[in-house]
Amino acid sequence: MNPFEFVLGIILIVSIASIVRAKMGIGRDRHGNEYRLNSEASDAEARRLQEEVRTLKDRIAVLERVITDNHSSSDLDREIEKLRDNRN
Repeated sequence: MNPFEFVLGIILIVSIASIVRAKMGIGRDRHGNEYRLNSEASDAEARRLQEEVRTLKDRIAVLERVITDNHSSSDLDREIEKLRDNRN
């Protein structure tokens, strides 16, 4: 086997390995670390985090409204209890 065939063989092996990894859904970042491209676990985690962010935004909106509104302390107590109930 001459050197040209050897280099061609290595290029062929690397190319086939890249295609197999792409079919399996494995990618690499710019540092060479491997990661899953479309994994169901990461999708579920992303949905959970989006729901958590949405919940936190709602709670912040309620807290801002409670702080800026001029209501009696009983209204404030009801709002705080509502937040505690939604949290559990």
